[in-house]
Amino acid sequence: MITLDDMLEMNGSDLFEIVRRGHPLDTDALADTTYTGIDLSLPDFMHRLLWKSFRKTFHRDPVSGALRGWNVKVEQEGWDTPPRPLRDKKGEPLTFGHYEVRSAAGVTFPKGWSGGHYLDYRVAGNRFFDVPARLGFCPLVSVNEGDSELLLGWEVFKAGGLLVPIPDFWVLKREGPLAADAIKPRPDQRG
Repeated sequence: MITLDDMLEMNGSDLFEIVRRGHPLDTDALADTTYTGIDLSLPDFMHRLLWKSFRKTFHRDPVSGALRGWNVKVEQEGWDTPPRPLRDKKGEPLTFGHYEVRSAAGVTFPKGWSGGHYLDYRVAGNRFFDVPARLGFCPLVSVNEGDSELLLGWEVFKAGGLLVPIPDFWVLKREGPLAADAIKPRPDQRG
């Protein structure tokens, strides 16, 4: 079993090897859950400018049946316990980067990756100013077979027909269930 502590010590080559050998997601186990995300690759100055930790959500859309989600900005207070969300002036959590979990079958990814699933940010209604999210096409794997507690993602952008791998990886550590009052509509479906 690979642990979170193991992954926090790995370099990019080690992390890509986990993605390469990773296991398909159990999409039913992901439905209506939250995960603490931890960036594993960006330099410290980028973590100071942006963030090191964040939250990812997964929600089974009752109308379309799609497994979709969004990112939540969080207080940078570590990951031993679920971090508190940052909030706007109305008290709502700050969200960004909506995505759908899609099958990777038949999709040709960089570096020969041919896993089970990826996060497609291009189809989730992200607004124009959320440019990185509108390009995201990110492989996501279960780190340990048959276990949804730790997931590993790899940044890949799709611009036109070109897939561009980014040397950035992030791990997701399961927090628990997604609260019903935390479910957010897609950005293009907000009033």
